Parts: sequence; C-alpha cells; structure tokens
Amino acid sequence: MKSMVDINVILNDRYVEPKVTIHARERSLQVERIIEAIENASENDFPAIPASRGSSIELLSQRDIIRAYTDSRKVMIQTSDGLYTCGRTLSDLEGMLNPERFVRISQSEITNLYKVSAFDFDRAGTIGITYENGEISWVSRSRVRQIKSILKSQNK
Repeated sequence: MKSMVDINVILNDRYVEPKVTIHARERSLQVERIIEAIENASENDFPAIPASRGSSIELLSQRDIIRAYTDSRKVMIQTSDGLYTCGRTLSDLEGMLNPERFVRISQSEITNLYKVSAFDFDRAGTIGITYENGEISWVSRSRVRQIKSILKSQNK
C-alpha cells in the first residue's frame, strides 16, 4: 500500500473558493488526517469557541461541534467528547460559526452539516436529522425551504 498521497491540482476560473475532493476506498486514519489538515488550513477566519464543562473552560474547535442548542435558557454545545455550556447567546454563537458548515435549523438549534449522517425527508412538512453520534433533531417547518436549498447547492 502506498503511503504517499496522489495530489492533483486543477486551476479553473469558475471556482471562487478552493474545492477539495478526496477519493479513497474507505474513511481511514490517513483520510481523517488529510481532512483535519485541510480544515486547519482553512479555519483561520473562524475562532475556537470557549465553552465550559464542570469547572474548566475549553476552546472547542468548530470542526468538533456537532450541534448547539438552548436548554432551560442555557446554550449547550454538543461534541463527540460530551456536552458543554456556552456563555453566549445562540445568535452570538451563530455569528462566530463558519456559515459554510453551520446552519440554524430552528429557533433553538444550530447544526454542523459536516456531522450529519442522514436527512430524513419522509415526514410531511419537516426534515429529520440524524447525527454521527446517533442523536436525532428536527428542522422547524419555517426553515425547511432554507435547508433544502442549502442541501441542493452543496450537491452541485
């Protein structure tokens, strides 16, 4: 097995932003490291998010955030490592997050599109979202059209 990565750069005026596609047999450790390196290179404009768990405050990388939501007037941030509390409002947090990655799915929740494993369009009038960790959320009816539009634009 080759340990080197075959890189092909195509320059074209139709691309405003760089677009990276990874071709691999499976999602291996090498693929994960490539994704992380690319995300690190492109996340300079989007800061880490300060959040607390217990008595400690941590800086969460945006790529680690699965979703952010309100619960009993607190803003909670869910990662694969656990649940954190954020001292900002959901609207403030939304302004800090990368709009290419995060989308507001309801008045009380923001979703990381890169952490979604499936969208369920079977329910009449809404969309079910299944995250990588198995949890499920629902898009509010008022945001269904926006989410469908985002998904269509990402499939181009």
